[in-house]
Amino acid sequence: MKLRLNVDELNDDFFEETRLLGITAPVKNYQFCLQLNNHLGYDFRLNADIEIHLRKKDRSYYFSVYQSVEPNSFLTHYLYHNQYDGEYLLPEFKHMDFLWLMKGDLVDDEKCEWIKQAVRSINGVQLVAELTNEQIRNKGNMVF
Repeated sequence: MKLRLNVDELNDDFFEETRLLGITAPVKNYQFCLQLNNHLGYDFRLNADIEIHLRKKDRSYYFSVYQSVEPNSFLTHYLYHNQYDGEYLLPEFKHMDFLWLMKGDLVDDEKCEWIKQAVRSINGVQLVAELTNEQIRNKGNMVF
Protein backbone atom coordinates (compact mmCIF):
# COMPACT_ATOMS: atom_id res chain seq x y z
CA MET A 1 0.00 0.00 0.00
CA LYS A 2 1.34 3.41 -0.96
CA LEU A 3 0.56 6.47 1.09
CA ARG A 4 0.33 9.72 -0.85
CA LEU A 5 0.92 13.05 0.74
CA ASN A 6 -1.90 15.43 -0.08
CA VAL A 7 0.09 18.63 -0.56
CA ASP A 8 -2.97 20.76 -1.30
CA GLU A 9 -4.52 19.66 1.97
CA LEU A 10 -1.31 20.46 3.86
CA ASN A 11 -1.15 23.89 2.25
CA ASP A 12 -4.80 24.54 3.09
CA ASP A 13 -4.16 23.53 6.72
CA PHE A 14 -1.15 25.86 6.90
CA PHE A 15 -3.26 28.78 5.66
CA GLU A 16 -6.34 28.03 7.75
CA GLU A 17 -7.34 31.00 9.92
CA THR A 18 -4.59 33.21 8.48
CA ARG A 19 -4.56 36.72 7.03
CA LEU A 20 -2.05 37.70 4.37
CA LEU A 21 -1.01 41.18 3.32
CA GLY A 22 1.01 42.06 0.25
CA ILE A 23 3.22 45.13 0.67
CA THR A 24 4.98 47.18 -1.98
CA ALA A 25 7.90 48.98 -0.35
CA PRO A 26 11.19 49.09 -2.28
CA VAL A 27 13.38 49.13 0.85
CA LYS A 28 15.82 46.64 2.34
CA ASN A 29 14.33 43.84 4.51
CA TYR A 30 16.10 44.85 7.69
CA GLN A 31 15.18 48.53 7.23
CA PHE A 32 11.53 47.64 6.75
CA CYS A 33 11.54 45.38 9.83
CA LEU A 34 13.20 48.12 11.86
CA GLN A 35 10.45 50.53 10.84
CA LEU A 36 7.71 48.01 11.72
CA ASN A 37 9.35 47.39 15.09
CA ASN A 38 9.87 51.10 15.86
CA HIS A 39 6.58 52.51 14.55
CA LEU A 40 4.15 49.64 15.18
CA GLY A 41 5.70 48.04 18.26
CA TYR A 42 6.45 44.64 16.69
CA ASP A 43 9.57 42.59 17.29
CA PHE A 44 10.37 41.23 13.84
CA ARG A 45 13.60 39.23 13.77
CA LEU A 46 15.14 37.09 11.10
CA ASN A 47 14.38 33.41 11.66
CA ALA A 48 16.98 31.47 9.69
CA ASP A 49 15.31 28.15 10.66
CA ILE A 50 12.28 28.87 8.48
CA GLU A 51 14.04 30.52 5.54
CA ILE A 52 12.38 29.36 2.32
CA HIS A 53 14.65 27.51 -0.10
CA LEU A 54 13.41 27.03 -3.67
CA ARG A 55 15.18 25.32 -6.55
CA LYS A 56 14.41 26.48 -10.07
CA LYS A 57 16.35 25.66 -13.21
CA ASP A 58 19.26 24.14 -11.23
CA ARG A 59 19.64 27.25 -9.10
CA SER A 60 18.92 27.84 -5.44
CA TYR A 61 16.92 30.78 -4.16
CA TYR A 62 16.64 31.80 -0.52
CA PHE A 63 13.77 33.91 0.78
CA SER A 64 14.18 35.49 4.20
CA VAL A 65 11.42 35.13 6.78
CA TYR A 66 11.18 37.48 9.75
CA GLN A 67 9.07 36.54 12.74
CA SER A 68 7.32 38.47 15.53
CA VAL A 69 5.35 36.73 18.27
CA GLU A 70 2.44 38.62 19.78
CA PRO A 71 2.61 38.62 23.60
CA ASN A 72 -0.18 36.79 25.49
CA SER A 73 -1.62 35.15 22.39
CA PHE A 74 -0.95 32.37 19.89
CA LEU A 75 -0.65 34.89 17.08
CA THR A 76 2.63 35.00 15.19
CA HIS A 77 3.46 37.42 12.40
CA TYR A 78 5.71 36.30 9.53
CA LEU A 79 7.21 38.71 7.05
CA TYR A 80 8.50 37.11 3.87
CA HIS A 81 10.72 38.85 1.35
CA ASN A 82 9.04 38.09 -1.99
CA GLN A 83 12.11 38.50 -4.20
CA TYR A 84 15.56 36.95 -4.35
CA ASP A 85 17.99 37.37 -7.21
CA GLY A 86 15.31 37.91 -9.86
CA GLU A 87 13.04 35.07 -8.65
CA TYR A 88 9.79 35.49 -6.74
CA LEU A 89 8.38 33.49 -3.85
CA LEU A 90 4.90 34.25 -5.21
CA PRO A 91 5.37 35.00 -8.93
CA GLU A 92 1.69 35.96 -9.18
CA PHE A 93 2.50 39.00 -6.99
CA LYS A 94 5.70 40.30 -8.59
CA HIS A 95 4.77 43.87 -7.63
CA MET A 96 4.76 42.97 -3.92
CA ASP A 97 8.08 43.29 -2.08
CA PHE A 98 6.89 41.73 1.18
CA LEU A 99 4.24 39.25 2.29
CA TRP A 100 2.94 39.56 5.85
CA LEU A 101 1.31 36.38 7.15
CA MET A 102 -0.67 36.43 10.41
CA LYS A 103 -1.06 32.91 11.77
CA GLY A 104 -1.90 30.99 14.94
CA ASP A 105 -4.84 33.03 16.21
CA LEU A 106 -7.82 34.81 14.74
CA VAL A 107 -7.15 38.33 13.45
CA ASP A 108 -10.42 40.24 13.17
CA ASP A 109 -11.16 42.77 10.44
CA GLU A 110 -10.63 45.69 12.80
CA LYS A 111 -7.11 44.61 13.76
CA CYS A 112 -6.24 43.75 10.16
CA GLU A 113 -7.45 47.20 9.06
CA TRP A 114 -5.37 48.86 11.82
CA ILE A 115 -2.25 46.99 10.65
CA LYS A 116 -2.87 47.96 7.00
CA GLN A 117 -3.32 51.64 7.90
CA ALA A 118 -0.27 51.63 10.19
CA VAL A 119 1.94 50.00 7.53
CA ARG A 120 0.68 52.50 4.91
CA SER A 121 1.93 55.34 7.11
CA ILE A 122 5.53 54.05 7.01
CA ASN A 123 7.99 55.89 4.79
CA GLY A 124 8.60 54.12 1.48
CA VAL A 125 5.43 52.02 1.57
CA GLN A 126 3.51 52.41 -1.68
CA LEU A 127 0.81 49.76 -1.35
CA VAL A 128 -0.73 47.47 1.27
CA ALA A 129 -3.41 45.01 0.17
CA GLU A 130 -4.98 41.95 1.71
CA LEU A 131 -4.52 38.84 -0.43
CA THR A 132 -7.13 36.10 -0.39
CA ASN A 133 -6.36 32.38 -0.49
CA GLU A 134 -8.02 32.16 -3.90
CA GLN A 135 -5.55 34.69 -5.35
CA ILE A 136 -2.49 32.73 -4.27
CA ARG A 137 -1.48 30.11 -6.83
CA ASN A 138 1.89 29.16 -5.32
CA LYS A 139 0.82 28.79 -1.69
CA GLY A 140 3.16 25.86 -1.16
CA ASN A 141 6.17 28.18 -1.59
CA MET A 142 5.29 29.89 1.69
CA VAL A 143 4.90 26.77 3.82
CA PHE A 144 7.78 26.18 6.23
